[in-house]
Amino acid sequence: MLHQEFESPEELQGAINCFWYTRRDGGEKQSDFDIQPDGYSEIIFYFGSSLHISYNGSLQQLPSPFLMGLLNKPAVLYTQNVLEVIGVRCYPWTVFDLLGLPSDKGGVRIFEHPIAGLQPILNKNIKAGNIAEAVATLKQYFLNAHSRIATDNMLFKAGNAMSKAKGTLPVSEVAAAAHATVRTLERKFKRSSGYSVKDVSNLIRFEQVRNHLWLNPDSSIAGLAHEVGYTDQSHLSREFKRYSGTTPLAFARKAKKARMVTGDDFVAFVQS
Repeated sequence: MLHQEFESPEELQGAINCFWYTRRDGGEKQSDFDIQPDGYSEIIFYFGSSLHISYNGSLQQLPSPFLMGLLNKPAVLYTQNVLEVIGVRCYPWTVFDLLGLPSDKGGVRIFEHPIAGLQPILNKNIKAGNIAEAVATLKQYFLNAHSRIATDNMLFKAGNAMSKAKGTLPVSEVAAAAHATVRTLERKFKRSSGYSVKDVSNLIRFEQVRNHLWLNPDSSIAGLAHEVGYTDQSHLSREFKRYSGTTPLAFARKAKKARMVTGDDFVAFVQS
């Protein structure tokens, strides 16, 4: 597996965390893999093999691009052979404004949008091995899109406070950081992302635990609970299992094995 991340241009850093590329060879037989929840919404382009998701008991092929919104549990996708992916990791309170779409609650979202016109250009670059050029094309598209939309300073301040505190701030403190009332912030946040401030904060905090256990699988769960702001170890374990479908200890054991394949970078979208 190959995974690369590319820094977002300064003008986009309030809306897009980063751009990334992953190459995964799943072999000739169809295999499945998990997408773990985190505090981001991802715009996903893929190339090479087809990509499917289970829907109503059968596999449905996903178009490219599609939107992977916030998740409250792992999503399972299916592919085979070589799959290459370029993702745009967006903050959930900005992604719909960037695309000019109405907000929606999490999960996989299939949408029609002019951005799909980039697929042939990106595919040509990927086939030629020009990953940086493909990412540069996406960056320029979003720079142009960002210049045409009005940035909500309240949401930017709120999101920045949540990110810096790693999801541990009470809603009242997030509102204070955004110079807004709780009611106004919640209304704007739900309208922009489809989720409440608390929903997103919980996912950001879960992500911190998940990433820590990936890098340090022998960590004390009780100590980690205290460090990240959970009430106690039981609270952390309940929340972790709610989002990941497994316990922190089981995830840590899996992380030890998976890191031998993927290295230090946790790849939320394609996890072996």
